[in-house]
Amino acid sequence: GPLATIELMRLVMEETPATCDQEHIPLLVYSNPQVPDRTKAILGEGQSPVQALIESSRLLEKAGVTFLVFPCNTAHYFLPEVQSAVSVPIINMIEETAAEVQHAGISKIGILATDGTVTTGIYQIALKARGIEAEVPDEFCQFAVMKAIYAVKAGHDLKETAGILEPVLIYMSERVNAVIAGCTELPMLLKEPRHGLIVIDTLRVLARRIVARALHPE
Repeated sequence: GPLATIELMRLVMEETPATCDQEHIPLLVYSNPQVPDRTKAILGEGQSPVQALIESSRLLEKAGVTFLVFPCNTAHYFLPEVQSAVSVPIINMIEETAAEVQHAGISKIGILATDGTVTTGIYQIALKARGIEAEVPDEFCQFAVMKAIYAVKAGHDLKETAGILEPVLIYMSERVNAVIAGCTELPMLLKEPRHGLIVIDTLRVLARRIVARALHPE
């Protein structure tokens, strides 16, 4: 969504060790809110986003980017199809986040994400490959997660929306010590520590990888 895109840009700036304008990283951003809903497509309730993702990627490729990122976790389910249609590499936020969890020494972690992301199992697979156990919300808590995500997309007040996640965080705190904010709208609701949970912010992970790759292409 647009807010997640703006937040990613802010985080890239924040993570860049710059002391003046000229030391910051040039970004080409195509914020395209018309890409069909990724979760609805995965659940068979809507149009596939693949063509729109490919067209967006090709537009940026033609403009001269050296690599691409999608600030949308759910869209990564379609990443192989998009990657095969462009020649520049796409940073895989799912794999990078799983690597971050492994690096932090976390052996079991909760996944807060869209129905689409949870259903595809893309995080569960990436974590299992690294020997990490994944915990997903029950049906009631997953409904609350989706409600919070779409409230952010609808422009609702972030502080009020954060309260929707309270039962989810309590549920997770009884089972794990850390959670992945696996939808790029969620980090904006989880800025303050709650119930002792460590939050792995997928947007910040992506921002750090963008900075690292841009500053050290080799």
